[in-house]
Amino acid sequence: MVQAAESDLKIGMGPSKASAGWKQKLLRYRKWLIVLAHLLVFIGALGLAFLFDFNMQIQRRWVVYPFPILLLFILPIKLLVFGKFDQYRGWWRYVGMSDLLQIAKASLACTFITIFLWFLYGWYGSFVISSQWLDSVERKMKSLEEQISAAISSEETLAPRRQYHNLQGLQNLLVITRIPQLKKQSDSLPFNSPEQIRLEQEINLCLGHQKSIEGVLMLDLFTTIMLLSGLRMVIRLYHEEFFAETRGVARRFLIVGAGNAGEALLREMMRRKDIQYDAVGFVDDDPAKYRMKIHEIPVLGTVEQLPQICQKHSIDEIAIAMPSATRKQMRRVIQICQGTKLRFTTVPSITDIASGKLKVSQIREVEINDLLGREEIRLDLEEIERFLKNKTVLVTGAGGSIGSEMCRQVCAFVPKQLLLLEQAENPLFFIEQELKKGYPTISLQALICDITDKTRVDQLFDAYRPEVVIHAAAHKHVPLMEANPGEAVKNNVLGTKNVADASDRIGSEHFVMISTDKAVNPTSIMGSSKRIAEMYIQDLNNTSKTHFVTVRFGNVLGSNGSVVPIFRKQIADGGPVTVTHPDMRRYFMTIPEASQLVLQAAAIGQGGEIFVLDMGEPVRIVDLARELITLSGFRPGEDIDIVFTGLRQGEKLFEELSIEGEDMVPTKHPKIAVWKNILIDRQSLRANIQKLVDLAATQDYARIVQEIKVLIPNYIDFKTQ
Repeated sequence: MVQAAESDLKIGMGPSKASAGWKQKLLRYRKWLIVLAHLLVFIGALGLAFLFDFNMQIQRRWVVYPFPILLLFILPIKLLVFGKFDQYRGWWRYVGMSDLLQIAKASLACTFITIFLWFLYGWYGSFVISSQWLDSVERKMKSLEEQISAAISSEETLAPRRQYHNLQGLQNLLVITRIPQLKKQSDSLPFNSPEQIRLEQEINLCLGHQKSIEGVLMLDLFTTIMLLSGLRMVIRLYHEEFFAETRGVARRFLIVGAGNAGEALLREMMRRKDIQYDAVGFVDDDPAKYRMKIHEIPVLGTVEQLPQICQKHSIDEIAIAMPSATRKQMRRVIQICQGTKLRFTTVPSITDIASGKLKVSQIREVEINDLLGREEIRLDLEEIERFLKNKTVLVTGAGGSIGSEMCRQVCAFVPKQLLLLEQAENPLFFIEQELKKGYPTISLQALICDITDKTRVDQLFDAYRPEVVIHAAAHKHVPLMEANPGEAVKNNVLGTKNVADASDRIGSEHFVMISTDKAVNPTSIMGSSKRIAEMYIQDLNNTSKTHFVTVRFGNVLGSNGSVVPIFRKQIADGGPVTVTHPDMRRYFMTIPEASQLVLQAAAIGQGGEIFVLDMGEPVRIVDLARELITLSGFRPGEDIDIVFTGLRQGEKLFEELSIEGEDMVPTKHPKIAVWKNILIDRQSLRANIQKLVDLAATQDYARIVQEIKVLIPNYIDFKTQ
């Protein structure tokens, strides 16, 4: 906290060394200064409470004795209680509602304690306050009354009257201790006797003094809250409105969304004057807000008018302050602003703000996931937990984009042991270190293994006997596999066969294969190799105790070798961004979303299903390129060119993946469907797979494709046509 304060003090108009040294000394004794401030507030709060109780009149009968005596009684309680509530550690320039609530809680606790002790004083005070003290005070007051009565001029009464009023306040405090004794005496006298009536009057007078002090104590509760809250708010306002800090060259800032989030963001920017922003205005689609002002900043127009507004007001950056905005709404803003050289930021989601995890002021850059990702998925967590909890889980390809995310998702459901199987050494090392740090209680085992090595695969399965196998290892790059067809067959077909056979042999409960949309009516070696792997494990399921299922989905955003990181690298290099065809479309899904749906599909699978994930709407790759260029602060076609290079070997313009249609059966999860397909005779399937595997070593493209067509008659080979 002190470091933060020191950094704040360094931001300024170049303060002198003497001024900086003075501020450092203040920071050194900051806690004691805060205690002193509280002490002064407590004194002022009690004084103000007495003033309220006595109609804002300063009178001797409360100033001389009741005020200092009660102050000595209250101060230790308040200092201790406020310390327990950590009120001497707060940073007042950032005070918020939570701080004010803590003040109210601490004040209420003090009042409860004080009132309780005050009642104890009324009941048992006679054991502490000697009756001789009270008698002495009353004799002195009687003597003063006689002096006042005997005086022959008003001047002679001034001094005795002052002393009398002084003692009157002390008497009012002391006489309260007589109440129990007076009540006892009254109860022993005949009812309505003159003596009892006199005692009852005296008791009522004492009770009046007692209630007067109780009123002061209750008023002190409100004056303490009022003064402490007011003091902290004054400190905050001082820093926000009057404390001059250097801003340097400010970026001109436009806020999209003139709602609560937009107002909170503007307020934070105005408070943090060290942030290099100059808020110019808002835009909002609500016509009722046009030309209205929020903190003197106007609403300049609608979202559709963004390009004109940005040009007219020389805007440098746009903040999308719509925490509940859908991906389509976010994308609309970016698309409207294409051609403007702007930076885009956004506030956290409404879920993060509501949970308290993030604040509106914690803006971040808009990412492509914000535009292409879908709404939050609802998972049956109990079903997935039953699927994974206390199980030995093996993930192949654990160092890859999908495999590593599968490991993270699995760890959240507390498996008995997680086996990370990977051929590449470095990715395996990094994911193991990440999981050890993030999930220190999970038993992890990193296993180096090439899944085409059957001996090594069998060795590991015999040693660890995994109950759940998630098979994510695959060669997935289409053009590379066209150039190296044998490797696609070895890894995607033979590797899958080895892992599936080992799972079947040891009796694993579940085997989940992660497949691709390119396996649908395949036109590439990669897609066809994955389809053949699907066919093998689906056939194996018919005679195995293991439940074999396949899950298909399309491209994942940000995965290794995918289009998004390639585009980012090209933009960072100054362009051009290369797109194969202006009409090419692809389905996209975030890696966490895909991994979650894979687990959900696997949990509901009974064996033999090929699950298809709902990928949403397909996206034109050229639109994706334009949006990435725009998000990077450049203008498509001007700052960064887009160049079309033509379709590569094995590529389609449009991938076929839908959870709707006659060949699809819905499941209980709206994002998952099952693909109906015709099974192939096992004998011919296995014989042809063996022929294909034998051909893999030759790397003979034509012969490999010929054998693929035997297994997949609808395979389309554009290369040999």
